[in-house]
This record gives sequence, C-alpha cells and structure tokens, in this order.
Amino acid sequence: MAFNHHKNFLQPQLSFLIFSFSFIFGAAIDAIRANESLSDGEALISNGNRFKLSFFSPPNSSRRYVGIMYNLPVMTVVWVANRDKPLNDSTGTFQISSDGNLVILDGRQKIVWLTKLSASVADASALLLNTGNLVLKDNSSNTYWESFNHASDSWLEQMKISTNLNRNEKNVLTSWRSPDDPTPGSFTLSIEPLDVPQSFIWKDGYPYARSGPWNGQLFTGVPHMKTDYDVGANVIRDSQGTTYLIYSLSNSSIFLYCILTSLGNLEKKVWSDKKGWDVTWSLILSECDMYGKCGPFGSCNAHQKPICSCFHGFVPKNTAEWEAGNWTSGCMRKTRLQCEQNNSMDGFLKVEKVKVPDHFKRLPSLQGDCRGTCLRDCSCIAYADPSGIGCLHWTRNLTDAQVFTTYGGDDLYIRLASSELAHKKNDHKTIIATAVVLGFILVAVSACLLNHRARKHKNSSISYKTKGTSEESMLKRDKHGVKLEELSLFKFQMLSNATEKFKLVNKLGQGGFGPVYRGQLPNGQKIAVKRLASSSNQGVEEFMNEVEVISRLQHRNLVKLLGCCVESEEKMLVYEYMPNGSLDAYLFDSHKQEFLDWPTRKLIIEGICRGLLYLHRDSRLKIIHRDLKASNILLDEELNPKISDFGMARIFGGKGDQANTNRVVGTYGYMSPEYALRGIFSEKSDVYSFGVLLLEIVSGKKNSSFYDEDQHLFLIAYAWKLWNDGKIVSLMEPTAYNGGMEGDIVRYANVGLLCVQETAADRPNISTVLSMLSCEIVKLPHPNQPAFLKMQISRATEPSTKSSSKCSANDVTISVLEGR
Repeated sequence: MAFNHHKNFLQPQLSFLIFSFSFIFGAAIDAIRANESLSDGEALISNGNRFKLSFFSPPNSSRRYVGIMYNLPVMTVVWVANRDKPLNDSTGTFQISSDGNLVILDGRQKIVWLTKLSASVADASALLLNTGNLVLKDNSSNTYWESFNHASDSWLEQMKISTNLNRNEKNVLTSWRSPDDPTPGSFTLSIEPLDVPQSFIWKDGYPYARSGPWNGQLFTGVPHMKTDYDVGANVIRDSQGTTYLIYSLSNSSIFLYCILTSLGNLEKKVWSDKKGWDVTWSLILSECDMYGKCGPFGSCNAHQKPICSCFHGFVPKNTAEWEAGNWTSGCMRKTRLQCEQNNSMDGFLKVEKVKVPDHFKRLPSLQGDCRGTCLRDCSCIAYADPSGIGCLHWTRNLTDAQVFTTYGGDDLYIRLASSELAHKKNDHKTIIATAVVLGFILVAVSACLLNHRARKHKNSSISYKTKGTSEESMLKRDKHGVKLEELSLFKFQMLSNATEKFKLVNKLGQGGFGPVYRGQLPNGQKIAVKRLASSSNQGVEEFMNEVEVISRLQHRNLVKLLGCCVESEEKMLVYEYMPNGSLDAYLFDSHKQEFLDWPTRKLIIEGICRGLLYLHRDSRLKIIHRDLKASNILLDEELNPKISDFGMARIFGGKGDQANTNRVVGTYGYMSPEYALRGIFSEKSDVYSFGVLLLEIVSGKKNSSFYDEDQHLFLIAYAWKLWNDGKIVSLMEPTAYNGGMEGDIVRYANVGLLCVQETAADRPNISTVLSMLSCEIVKLPHPNQPAFLKMQISRATEPSTKSSSKCSANDVTISVLEGR
C-alpha cells in the first residue's frame, strides 16, 4: 500500500511504520485513510478475513477493475467500482481524495471513478467490513457512503434491495454484461412497493420475471421459497417510506450469496471446500416463470404440454399463433360479461394454486366482502383474498398468471358470464361420463403414435438434398414468388460435425430464435448456424418467415443465407460467417469503441441505410424488418455492416404500405409509438428504429441503459435537450471525436431526431434519410419533439404508450439495440 505524503510529516511516517509492521507480523489491513492509496497488487482484507478489496481482471480480459470479492481460492467478485470505466493497465490507484471522496486514478492521475459525495468529508476513512460492505466515514464514525447502497450484481446478507418512491431512490442489482465483462448488462432486480410489494427482474427496463405479492412470509409466486432454509428473507417498509428486501442467514459461518446472472436469473450460491460454489436455488425454474409467457388471460403450467392454456371462458386471440407455440397474444372472452349489458348477474370461476396476475389493486379491509365488492363493480374482472395480503381486485387484463400443481399460489376468482359458468358445470359431468371411454381410446392412440414416431424417425435420416419428411415438405411452399424448394438443405449430422457438436466454445450468441454457433464445413467454408431453441417464442412459422424473406434477397448489406436444416425436431438456418460479430459488441464496449472512429461509423451507417433502402424500395419484395438493433447488424472482416435476423420481418405485396398486427414483436424502446401502442407498422417504423440507432452511434450509449443522473433523462430525451440547448455536439462519443467534425455531428443528430418524431407522417422515408446524410439535401428541417418511450415500463398490459449545418460529402453511421 502506498502513501501520499502530506504537510504533516509525522503522521504519514507513523502510518507507514504501522502498515509495515502489520505485514511483518501478518496482520491484514482493512481500511485506508485520507491521503493514503491502494496500488494495483495490494488489498484490503476485512477484519474477519471473509472479504477483500483489490484490483482484478475478469477471465479472458486484461482490463483492471477495483472490486470486493470473497477471500477464497476462487476469485468471486461481488461488487465492482468502475464497471463502466476499466483501466487499461496496472498503474491505477484507489484512494481517498482531499475532499473525502473515494476515487480511482489511472497512471496519469486522471479520475476514472469517484463516489460523488454531496459535501466534503474531513479526516475520511474507508473500512471494509466483514459483511462485504465498504463504508466511508468521518472521524466521528458518521457514514457518508457505503457500497451496499450501490449494488452491483451480487446480493449479500444485510444488503438492502430498496425503493423509495418519495425520494425517487432505488438500490437494484444489475447483471454483468457477460461472465467476463462487469459492464452493466440488460437485467436488473428491484423491489416494487406499489399496493403490495413485489420483486421484479427487468430486461432493458421491461418485466422479465415477477415474484408475485409478498404475504409477510414469502412471495406467493415463488412457492419454492418455502424449501430455502438457509436464507430468511423479509420485506420491510421503514418510517422514511423506503421499502426494502433483505435476508439473514441461519448459519452465519457459511459462505452464501445471491447473484443476478448475465442471463437474467437470480441464483443462490453456497461455498463448499470440496465442490466450490454450488447453485442451490434459482428464481426462474421454467418458462412459466418468464413474465407474461401466455399473454393476457392465459395461464402457464410448467407440468402440462403445451404449457399455455386459456382460462375457462376464454379462447386464443390468435389461433394460428397459439397452435404454432407463440402464446404472447393471449386469450379473449368467449362471452361478454352480463354486467356490461345490465343483464342478469355474472359469477366467478375459482382457479386454485395460482400465482396471481400482475396489475392488482389492494382494497382496504372489507370484512369478508371481497367477492361482493367486485361483483358490484362492473370494471372488476377478478378478485383474490390471499392470507397475509387481503382483498385484491383486477380491473385490467390478467397478465402473468401461473398455475402450480403441487403447492403454492392462491385462489383466484375470475368473473364470467353466468352462461359460461353453466358450461363449466356441464363440463364436469362430461368428464366423468367419458373417462372410461377415453381409457380405451388412449391405448389405441398411444399405439398409433408410437408407430408414427418410428416411421418419422426413419424418414428423418434421408440424405443431404432430400425432402421426404413432413417438416421438409414445408419448404416447397411458394410465397411471394420465392421458390423455397431451390434452397440448399443441410444434414443435421453435417452441422453437428461443423460446430463440434454445438460446443459452448463455438457459441457466438443467443437471440429470440435460439443460440448461434460458429462452424466450418468439410470444404473449409466458415458458417454461422442459428439453431431453433425448443423454448423459442418464434417457432416454425417464424423460422419459415426468415427463410422466405431472405432466401431470394441479394444485397451486400444483407447477411447471406446459405441454406437450412429441417430434420426431425431440429430446425436450423445456415449463414455466411461474420468474423467481427455484431455491432453492439463494438459500439457499447468501452475497450472496442476505439476501433469505431468517425469515418468507420459513417461507413457503417451508410451500409445499413442502403440495406434498408433495398428492403423498403429496391427489392421486388417490400420488406419491413421490425427488429432493427445493434445485435442484428453483423460486421465482416472489413467492418462492413450486414442486416440480419428476419424472423420478425413482414412482406408487403402489391401497393400495401401499412399493416396492423395483434402481436407486437421487437424491442421496446426501439419500436415506433404507433407500433407499440396500436400494432400499426410501416417503413416509418423501421425509420424510427434507425433514428434511435443513429443517436446511439453518435453517443456510444445504449438507449435502453443510458440514464443521465443529473438531469434524470434517458438517451432520446437527453439528445433532445442538448439539441434545444445548442449543445448537441457534446452528445458525441469522446473516443471518436476529432476537431472539425462538428458539422457532421449536428447533421447526424438532426437526422436522428427527425427519425424519432412521434408522428409517422413527420418522419422522412429511408431514401430521404440517405439524401440528408449524404448532403444531397443541404438544409434540414427542425425536428418536432420525439416520442419518449419510457424505459421503466408503466406495467400496462399493452405498452403505453430546423437547422442546417456545415455539410461535408461524407457518408453515414448507424446502430441498433438489443434483445427481444
């Protein structure tokens, strides 16, 4: 540990002697004081020897971070200071500055990270506690800052996951981007205190998983909390209005913590000297734990096939999608409620062992009249009265309901027309009457199925160019003039060999379709293989959609489809291999951003723009992509962009230029408002996404994760404010900025803001965008206020939703955002 000498000569000398003797006699240092520093290679060790603070590098990385970790043989980091700003070498120091802030300095003494105290602290010291909490105190032991209030991805005993709505303060877990990249990832975990507390995992600001309400002992949607004897969780609301989630250990000697993984699951890990870290509990156990898996008025049961079904009295809203395994559109009523028609009384259907839906309203004590109050209110569509919670009413769509088969959940009462309740009673009689008959039928059906599967398995081994199976016969369909039978078919065994049996080391990424693997054919050609996951939301129809859209498109800025594999249950797409991966890997990585200088960014934008122009105007099929984002832009060896992932794309025939869908797909935050709110999409929807991406490219910030803490603004709102303040040049990513490019920055930001205007008619089409960026149109109009789509969802069932610059004849820039 190094010390910075100060005016008082004696104090530093004594500190140095104490520090030196502590090493000689083996004592650990658990604190640093004002004007002391911790160098790379040195560490603070907590008093009980449980935790340490030091510089570290993640696996497969040379970047340096300051973090708190368990003092174990296996590096286990639980908190990172400079997540967004790693050091490039080992010359950094960690110290207390003259004003009392904790700071990280690089080798040039430039501040990389600091605690941002609101006032100076005299004689400050930082102490690493044996709980893993780093606290900053003054000489009177008043605490001014602590790491537990600025969580990373790990949740330790006594750490509070908290929300205070009055002060607009939150302490949330935020995942790493990947297991070897501490940069904030897509997932956060928070406690939401409205009515009854619930915990949520969010992905890019939208619900990903939900715990259900807290009943005083556990979250009712997580029944396996009962089996977790190591951890005693509790939700508390204090006198200052803060609601927090905290846990204590039954055995404080064990090493145990919870982590929000980069894949979005909350896991509990316990240390064993023999086995290392062992995952003993997970929040998400099945697809049914994913938020809204079965859509409005649908229920999910992990122990039935298919996992989604409609509640009695409801039918699928989109039968074709439902049968294809895509349930997100949910269900709708078969019969209107009679209360709405001032007719005879409705009734309630009891559904047992349910994780109650989201968007409930808790009513004050009703002395047992929860049912009657709901029945008298025509807007009340369901009620529940769980023990420890009280009366809950629903007036909006029933979203994220899950049915448990063994234990857990509560009784949910769903309002139905009396005619539907009568049908339910008749259904019970029918079930009893037909049970014996079904027993005989099942034997015959089982025999037929076994015989069919045997024949199907035999047919699935047909060689490379054969189309013998029923799945492969789908490829003979001719849609929009695309002759799919001409597409090359690959054998499953060939692709398995090419990817070394789909080894994890060959995995390039993961999308809504499924995993993508790197491979090499026997002739040496490198390929990328997209394998449809069994849990994919897309299914066969969207697999076919991607094949139909891209198989006959040829453009240098569209990824090339080489063929596909449809064999038994396997469905795969084979693409040309892009050695530089996806754009987001460069754009949002502080270490790789330096490869994207301004000319390169402009070339990437031009390529994407020309690719979109081809899709919208120049190909014989007018195509709307609907899911533009950086992870769907691939880069070849020369960083030329290729638009990929056409599973969500739509083809317009004839003169059509606008369509409507009941199923909104894509990435919230990058959808146009008319699409997110009403399902209306057109080429202007892609233009909106393009505008968001343009602002991302210029700023180097991800729209779904950027937040300006000082002004409480997200990226689009932040850009709009800078534009109106005449400071738009400051939006530019510093690593790509060079003098003399201010005119370019103003022009691109102007175009980006024109593309994200709220009204579709106000947005330019993509050919006009290209003309604006290439300076064919010199004077640009002033943009109207953008559509600010909130990154923290309002949790509605449906998402609620002139200037000229000095012109250069340079090209263009673009990016896109992430995950469905």
